[in-house]
Amino acid sequence: MILIWLGALVFVADRLTKLLITTHMTEGESIPVLPNIFHITFVLNPGAAFGMLAHSRSLFLVVGLAALAAVWYFRKEILAEDLAVRAGAALFVGGALGNLWDRFRTGLVIDFLDFRIWPVFNVADIAICTGVALIVLSLFRREAAEQGREKNHDRT
Repeated sequence: MILIWLGALVFVADRLTKLLITTHMTEGESIPVLPNIFHITFVLNPGAAFGMLAHSRSLFLVVGLAALAAVWYFRKEILAEDLAVRAGAALFVGGALGNLWDRFRTGLVIDFLDFRIWPVFNVADIAICTGVALIVLSLFRREAAEQGREKNHDRT
């Protein structure tokens, strides 16, 4: 149940921050927080990360919905995993829903976190990347532990 709350928290945080940006800024406006390091910059992104595949709204909707459907389909397996995988899946779902909301409404994702050396992104993007990283890290740790057990078994 806590994982549902985590995904919901991500979705709400994403929606609220995007609402704050869209109601207080105009597209293209940039507010320096740490000049030349971090700005709040309102961007409407028609593509994926780094602006790839711009204006492929249908593709992004299908891929996003397919990813959410996969999480739903494998939910029992995910819930049987360790906390990192479960939390990672919750973060991923919350973030995916946040960006899908934008894509359904306008076809454009609202981005605003601008570190100047990286494309502008949002709260949903952070959750998606963190969620996937947690899942991958957990799988690598499991693989390393299994290899360690096999080596120890071979020595005996």
